[in-house]
Amino acid sequence: MEMVHKVRPGDQKSVHPKNYSASTNGMKPLTRKEWTAIGGYNAFLATKLPPEHRIYDPDEETVDSGMSTFLTAFPRGFAIEVLDVYSGPPRVAFKFRHWGYMEGPFKGHPPHGQRVEFFGVCIFHVDEEMKVEKAEYFYERGNFLASFLSAPAAAAATSASGCPVMRGN
Repeated sequence: MEMVHKVRPGDQKSVHPKNYSASTNGMKPLTRKEWTAIGGYNAFLATKLPPEHRIYDPDEETVDSGMSTFLTAFPRGFAIEVLDVYSGPPRVAFKFRHWGYMEGPFKGHPPHGQRVEFFGVCIFHVDEEMKVEKAEYFYERGNFLASFLSAPAAAAATSASGCPVMRGN
């Protein structure tokens, strides 16, 4: 959470100041500098899917647009909850749930008010001061992103309508 919401490294207390890296679903680990440059949401949602199959395309988003997309969709926040801890230091493995209520629009899709969540497993490699040096996240991103689509996109819904009022004519 610090890597996403605390942009100044000096404000981040749980990650190693120099030796931090993180990977998602076995993809190439990113250094702290790389992570900060592309933004946390874009790093977490990195994919090898072809662009035409992406609900959210981290390659097309900036740090600010990625943050804005999710802050808008989850105005009350997007909590992370540790469900189980499987091992202790220096390799801390745990199961987590990341969740919130979609009360704002997401990429043209209107809010549906339902809970949107995903579950995953993470391994933190920590140093003797309990600072995270390496984080490995594993989760299914497709089902998470598909849950935003339970309501049709606003543009698609109005353009498909035969009603001139709905089409804006």
